Amino acid sequence: MTPTLYQTLLGAAFFRLPDTLRSLHGAHGTSRHAGQVTVERGTGLLSRLCARLAGLPPAMVDAPLTVDFASGPKGEIWARVFGAPPAASRMRSRLWHHDGQLREWRGPLQLHFVLHAWEGRIFWNVAGARLLGVLPLPAALFREVRCNEREVDGRYAFEVEAALPLIGPLVRYHGWLLPGPADPGDGR
Repeated sequence: MTPTLYQTLLGAAFFRLPDTLRSLHGAHGTSRHAGQVTVERGTGLLSRLCARLAGLPPAMVDAPLTVDFASGPKGEIWARVFGAPPAASRMRSRLWHHDGQLREWRGPLQLHFVLHAWEGRIFWNVAGARLLGVLPLPAALFREVRCNEREVDGRYAFEVEAALPLIGPLVRYHGWLLPGPADPGDGR
């Protein structure tokens, strides 16, 4: 069977990760995970504008989160739904690997990450970025973009933070996911 995106990028370290991370990132085809998320947003005018342009979710506390994953030979699609209808916020990413890096296409930005596994966690570190896929942006602009994944109480847990120089915090969100369908009352 063809290795998944994370198996390719992490190599042998993938198989030393906790069960929840291996299950989520080792699946072929489609899967759905559901859980809970808290989102904090930056408060400055430029911060709010950048977050809006990037399609980042609004602030919310202990809100429902559903992520549909589609994994194939060319990478993965993550379709996230933050919050409950009718006020739900959607965020979609396309991920693939190139030159040993994880590439994520989100809105107008293509981010390049180096993944590291350490003590049962996966850390995403920004190695570069491109605007509209062609204009290189300095990696230093994104040094305050951080992500880590881990297992907490038998659940897949995550934390994402993004801030920009001179603009400040854009977003911080954290929460957990479990495999399976979203709440039957979510309208899908």
